[in-house]
Amino acid sequence: MDANKIVVDFARKEHSVHAPRICDLIYESALQRGTGIARRSNEYISGKIESGKAVVAFDGDRLVGFSYIECWGHGDYVATSGLIVDPAYRHLGLAARIKEKTFVLARMRFPYAKIFSITTSLPVMKLNSRMGYKPVTFSELTDDEEFWQGCQGCVNFDILQRNNRRMCLCTGMLFDPAQPAENTVATPYIMAIGNKLKKLFRIKR
Repeated sequence: MDANKIVVDFARKEHSVHAPRICDLIYESALQRGTGIARRSNEYISGKIESGKAVVAFDGDRLVGFSYIECWGHGDYVATSGLIVDPAYRHLGLAARIKEKTFVLARMRFPYAKIFSITTSLPVMKLNSRMGYKPVTFSELTDDEEFWQGCQGCVNFDILQRNNRRMCLCTGMLFDPAQPAENTVATPYIMAIGNKLKKLFRIKR
């Protein structure tokens, strides 16, 4: 398998035919992690692709990776989400390439928006830190009700509700174009430890 032959690009309308496979990959990834959004519909993913808000990765004709962006709070915030890589193509640096391309897409489409991500994944935290995201409390993210309703598909939604949306097992990260972050190599590891502590706290409750 040659990683250099994998093409990562902005999605085009004709790529919407791959929506069912993307949905399956997202669902399978969520099951493996035990957290995250349980499922997205074909229509939802197709909509992201057809509106130019997605990134795809192909090895020849085979779709092997995907991510998308979503605008919230009347364009003040943009979330990058749904980052998945075909299990057979992991450990090739593909997730980083997709994440970086999705970040470029968000900056192109919404240059003045704050870009945020919520995740429990250490690799994603590392990528985010490298691109200038900083860890923040949930109160610094969008207050758009529709975004938070999207968390209902997550197995940890009860934790979010119980804490009045102040915290969950995910870590919030934010890129503010007006205030670049000054992260260190230790930043994502500190966040990962925080996630583990939150998980222990949940078990004790």
